[in-house]
Amino acid sequence: MKIATNTLERMKTLTELHGAPGFEDKVRSYMKKEMEPFADEIMQDGLGGIFALKKSKVENAPKVMIAGHMDEVGFMVTQLADNGMIKFTPLGGWSNDVLLSHKFKVRTSEDKEITGVIGSVPVHFRKGEGNKPVQLDDMLLDVGADSREDLESMGIRPGDSIVPDVNFEVLEQENKLLAKAWDNRYGCLIAIETLEALADVELDCDLYVGANVQEEVGLRGAKVSANMIKPDIAFAVDCSPANDMLGNKDDIGKIGEGTLVRIMDRTMILSKPMRDYMLETADAHDIKFQYYQSPGGTDAGSIHVSNEGVVSAVVGIVARYIHTSHSIINAEDYMHAKTMLTELVRGIDHDRVAELRGQ
Repeated sequence: MKIATNTLERMKTLTELHGAPGFEDKVRSYMKKEMEPFADEIMQDGLGGIFALKKSKVENAPKVMIAGHMDEVGFMVTQLADNGMIKFTPLGGWSNDVLLSHKFKVRTSEDKEITGVIGSVPVHFRKGEGNKPVQLDDMLLDVGADSREDLESMGIRPGDSIVPDVNFEVLEQENKLLAKAWDNRYGCLIAIETLEALADVELDCDLYVGANVQEEVGLRGAKVSANMIKPDIAFAVDCSPANDMLGNKDDIGKIGEGTLVRIMDRTMILSKPMRDYMLETADAHDIKFQYYQSPGGTDAGSIHVSNEGVVSAVVGIVARYIHTSHSIINAEDYMHAKTMLTELVRGIDHDRVAELRGQ
């Protein structure tokens, strides 16, 4: 299952874009450009989520929402130290042990991206701490400045965003792809490419395809976009943590085992009718899938309790090492997820909505 050159180019562009929570504008601009040729309308909510509408010819067609999220875990500059170091605070969930000595970029208000490395006082010079793990409060971003004035002359100010400095890479086994921000530029990519795949298909639903802001800091954008669109059915498209590094047979979430049927997480329980619809779709179209449960959550957790309630599911894949600087996906998982999503949408009409609602 060879991945198309155009898809690889989109993967590279999307994963390398700078887009911390609250700073998604570059990703939004790219998504708008890519979706416009296939959209009847482009809409944007008040927080910055963006969606393309593909209208059905069916009167009063049900509304189907596909929602990724544009933001990646990152940081915000909080203080400029007199010696030229930068203090920062997390935007999203990070583990302290994945940060030291990694390269990151600060995006200034002048849209300049400045590379630095996260460091701390070397173990040789610490007093009374031994090998105690370094805490986030003790870490500093070093961009090579010697003073606060140097930082200010670079255009760096408190409130600027920081994300990892990582280039997209196809690994030696070409179905393995290394990048930052698979969580969730995967969702942005599959949204664009699902809209493209359905461009010439007459649907029995109005399709709203796009991505939210600020998922990593509490599913905030999904609340807004779901209230704007008022969908009947929703599919969140998100990237989840793989748990396959030790090679244990019973571990869940393995790259290369297909798309996910996410039966539950801390924000949503998959309904039986939707689960059965996903399994039926997978069987009919030879889609490789794996069952998955997660201690985390997705935008579906917010969407499904919006308005009067929305039957929702997650069409996702797993990546190794999400919420770090570098993560790895299997390209074949992406292709199975894309087939699943397009076929799920193709099968939705008024009768299917009633079935999924248990009516």
